[in-house]
Amino acid sequence: MIKGLLRFIIAVIFILSGFVKAVDLVGFSFKMEEYFSPAVFNIPFFEKFALLFSIIVVVLELFLGFMLLLKMKLKFTLSALIALCVFFGFLTFYSAYFNVVTDCGCFGDAIKFTPWQSFFKDVALLVGLIILFVLYKKDFRKTDEYGDTRKQPTGKFKYYIFAAFSLVMIYIMAQGIMHEPIIDFRDYKIGTDIKGEKEKINKNPSEYKTFYSLKNQKTNEVLKVNQDDYIKETKYWAEGSPWKIEEGKNESVLVKEGYKSEIVKFKIEDPTGMELTDEIIKAPKAILVFSYHPKEVSADLLQKVEAKVNAQKGALIYGVSTDQNTFKTIKNAMMDGTAIKTIARSNPFVLILQNGKIVDKQPAKDYIK
Repeated sequence: MIKGLLRFIIAVIFILSGFVKAVDLVGFSFKMEEYFSPAVFNIPFFEKFALLFSIIVVVLELFLGFMLLLKMKLKFTLSALIALCVFFGFLTFYSAYFNVVTDCGCFGDAIKFTPWQSFFKDVALLVGLIILFVLYKKDFRKTDEYGDTRKQPTGKFKYYIFAAFSLVMIYIMAQGIMHEPIIDFRDYKIGTDIKGEKEKINKNPSEYKTFYSLKNQKTNEVLKVNQDDYIKETKYWAEGSPWKIEEGKNESVLVKEGYKSEIVKFKIEDPTGMELTDEIIKAPKAILVFSYHPKEVSADLLQKVEAKVNAQKGALIYGVSTDQNTFKTIKNAMMDGTAIKTIARSNPFVLILQNGKIVDKQPAKDYIK
């Protein structure tokens, strides 16, 4: 009873974790790129294979989790899941200890974990899997459920369920890669009121304080002092003071968490640096064409998208990218590439707003059909 319940809980966790990433494989690949970047493991060569690695990881989570649920090939399944947990544990510990990846993406955009929360979750799963391995050890010596039982009705039924599950998951993953996620867990889902979210953020903003790293030139003592104490204590900055600020070691620390929303990063500027965000979210209708990698977009696709949006009368139209010369017949605007990726996964894509509310979001190739 206990081992059956533990097996069920761990299997469901792996299936849910794999599912929320399977829905948005492109988004998970962005997280993998973060791990491969120079700031983390410094293996940028693998960045171009981030999507492939993402597919492999998600397939392992989903299929192994479902095999555990059905008690299929238990010894192999448990061994593989233990290896997977060790791998995840290493990544999350590295992220937490060195504070390099602030969100591992373990549950996609559905549930946000801090690096340390992710690590302890992996440790708990690893312990649970090892316990299961010990509890089911006697079963490993019995007839292989994945082999001889396949002639029995219950064995065949497991295959049918597993095949159906696999087909559904493959469809969901393909949909997310070729178009947009079937289920949108992001803050930019259709129906989101960007203007309303901005107002909530402005009413309850997060507060940060700068902590200076000070070094005593005489004693080599190092202190961390917040900005208020630094100003109050003249001994830190008065003429002749031995205390000097260490360049590049200052930290901005969150002291009051306000209203949390990815919409805080929705900031659009024209090529001169003038902000356009208010104009866009207050417009009766705004059509925005976004691209986070403009150099990877074909000129023919951009031409067709621009032609279609230009035909929309009465709408405020901007092309938003990381390059001020991306668009030829619509006004260019600028936005951080990472922020663009949080809105949609396609490159390019079209976002349509009405009075600041998202009413449609499509990959550009679907929009022009």
